[in-house]
Amino acid sequence: MNDFHFCGKDKLRSLIGIRALRGGFVTASILAGLGSPTVCAQQPDTAAPVVVQPGAPGKPTRTLPPSTRATLPLRSPKDVEFMQGMIMHHAQAVEMTALIESHTEKKDLRLLGARISSSQSDEIEFMKRWLTNRGELISPAMPEMPGMDMSSQPMLMPGMLTPKQMEALRKAKGAEFDQLFLTGMIQHHNGALIMVKDLFDTAGAGQDAELFNFATDVDSGQRAEIRIMQTMLGKN
Repeated sequence: MNDFHFCGKDKLRSLIGIRALRGGFVTASILAGLGSPTVCAQQPDTAAPVVVQPGAPGKPTRTLPPSTRATLPLRSPKDVEFMQGMIMHHAQAVEMTALIESHTEKKDLRLLGARISSSQSDEIEFMKRWLTNRGELISPAMPEMPGMDMSSQPMLMPGMLTPKQMEALRKAKGAEFDQLFLTGMIQHHNGALIMVKDLFDTAGAGQDAELFNFATDVDSGQRAEIRIMQTMLGKN
């Protein structure tokens, strides 16, 4: 009902003001026609959407053609390398936190582990989407090296625990586990900080807005968690 308004009454008033046709009367047919109000439909606005590109500071905006489509920003090979490596890095942190429930009763460690597991699992999904949307592989392509068994030589990002460290963590219980987990996760987080620094130290890398925001969040979040874990270690 909001899209229409009745204009019959206005039309009727206008016509009554006109002198009656020759015989001083208005024919019944005209009155009958005016008795049913005419519905005046408001035409929808079919104008094409306007695409506006904000100008640089001090510069005017530009109106772009309606056919303009959004495009993903250019990326550096280092951006892709960072995301692929950080997926592996986060995956090990999630693996470490999965041991907490069965290896310690310490409440504050359990809470910390749940926080790390949740945040890094969500970030893994974000990184996978980022790579997929840009047509990149989730995992880096491994170069083939004759005579080398790559399964026995896992590629470790900075700070990641070695297979020997992970085995020790799996075998530990109680206070020993708490100590190994906290020291191992601090090592792990420091490695992530190195990866972020390496990204931003590379010319042309880290310019993608999504990646920039993600990397800076990783840096600030893991610095905060390192401080928490250092405090927890001081209480042991």
